[in-house]
Amino acid sequence: MRVGSHQEEANSRHEAHVCIRDLEHRFPSGLTAVNDVSLNVGVGELVVIVGPSGCGKTTILNVVAGLLPIQKGDVLIKGSVPLAGRKDTAYMFAQDALLPWRTVMENVVFGVEVRVGKSSIDSKTRDKARTIIANVGLKGFEDAYPRQLSHGMRQRVALARTFMMDSPLLLMDEPFGALDAHTKLTLEQELLRLWEQSRRTVLFITHDLAEAIFLADRILVCSARPGHIVSEIEVPFPRPRDLNALQQCEEYHRLYQRIWVDLSKEMVKQV
Repeated sequence: MRVGSHQEEANSRHEAHVCIRDLEHRFPSGLTAVNDVSLNVGVGELVVIVGPSGCGKTTILNVVAGLLPIQKGDVLIKGSVPLAGRKDTAYMFAQDALLPWRTVMENVVFGVEVRVGKSSIDSKTRDKARTIIANVGLKGFEDAYPRQLSHGMRQRVALARTFMMDSPLLLMDEPFGALDAHTKLTLEQELLRLWEQSRRTVLFITHDLAEAIFLADRILVCSARPGHIVSEIEVPFPRPRDLNALQQCEEYHRLYQRIWVDLSKEMVKQV
């Protein structure tokens, strides 16, 4: 039985925010990045995709974002085909992509400025940005430039910019992957706190299984290239979560091992 049918049953209680059926994407070189990908993400759900490097995880996000065309299959966001630049989707990349000539405040409001025009950046918008900047621990750095910030602080700015856009769908491609362990955990906690407040729909990519378990409602394991979803795992732990407490729990280690076994089978295929 295809994983997609399992997901339809598992998500029957959710209104689908993102619905992908039988997605295939081939690059001009002839490389097939993903094949027969089917998945649902419910409204307000936080779903994490893990998989071997090069298996097509980012390709899935790029198609959902409208940055790559739908060559074969169906992709719908709230019933509509994804288009680049649509206001209901925000994308946080692995690199912070801050504009070096703009201050923290100016970077945080940049997405809003692009969408609705510079004239829309009024005092109310800036007050909202200040609140979000404070929420990610950067109060007092509103007028600083990216060159004056550590890598972790720059990622905080990128996270603030993502939430500033008020998009109901957030796509996050290994946003904390290059950070040290302490900063990474801090930003994971900030993400969950902001998500708990807004309950936006999140599709998140990571290679870190501990991060996946800490963040996710569900974890999808992607196969070796060409990627497709080989298993779906519900994360049973209640929220809010404490990673240290989770890691003392036997069920956490069983879940980690289960994901690792599924992932290892796919990693071997790429060797």
